[in-house]
Amino acid sequence: MGKNFAKVNDIKICYEIKGVGEPLLLVHGFGSEKESWNAQFEPLSKYFKVIRFDNRGAGETDRPNEPYLMETFADDTAGLLDHLKIEKTHIVGWSLGGMIVQQFAIKYPERIRKIVLINTLPQWPGEEKGLEMYKKNQIDGYHKKMEDPKKAFFDGAKLNYSRKFRKKMEENPEKVFHGLFSAQDLIDISVLHPATPQDIKNQAHALGKYDVLGQLSEIENETLIIAAEKDRITPLTMNKVIHKQIPNSKLIVIEKVGHGSPREKAPTVNQYIIDFLKK
Repeated sequence: MGKNFAKVNDIKICYEIKGVGEPLLLVHGFGSEKESWNAQFEPLSKYFKVIRFDNRGAGETDRPNEPYLMETFADDTAGLLDHLKIEKTHIVGWSLGGMIVQQFAIKYPERIRKIVLINTLPQWPGEEKGLEMYKKNQIDGYHKKMEDPKKAFFDGAKLNYSRKFRKKMEENPEKVFHGLFSAQDLIDISVLHPATPQDIKNQAHALGKYDVLGQLSEIENETLIIAAEKDRITPLTMNKVIHKQIPNSKLIVIEKVGHGSPREKAPTVNQYIIDFLKK
């Protein structure tokens, strides 16, 4: 099934579906798009009906120029499920996607079967100054990406992947990892439908207003938290906090990797997801 569009909350959301079985919704991260799930979409579709979509302000979904809230992203997610006539789904969120999933689980618990949170946060950890710095870095990254996508990718790779994995990607950008993607694929994705400075500001507004720490104990769904030992973007310590607050949760730590663990350790991460959702 190719790309489709759903009219949700006055915007058009772009989505793709692959596979049959129980529905499984994938929610992507900040400044990213549905294609960022290229290490999960195909493998998971052998077991589930997998839906990946572009968030508001991302990819091929509409990008209204207004400050977003995490609740807005959660409402969009519910609207997409309504469009697809899906009453309940498993749901996986990575980074910002994990924040959206936490918000969604609090507001729409009846729509969820099981939850998987990957490398995420329960609240924005910094002050306003820190958020402004984050926005500036993201906007600078956009301009660098437009000038030299390959250099920008490998500069960013230092935060996302282990040194050993980066070295393999740099030595041969065409090398296919796990039979799923190459560095060149990731570079191509990065400039496919990039988040513009406007989109970055609108998405960052949701980060600055985000704090569900005090509500996580309300989540009763079975939850798997997959954290990366060396993650400097969404630290392991914060994922441990989420685990402590969600009563029916399990924490798995992927060792010696960073924020890009769903790609670098794709077979391991995918198997954890499959085993958890199938048990």
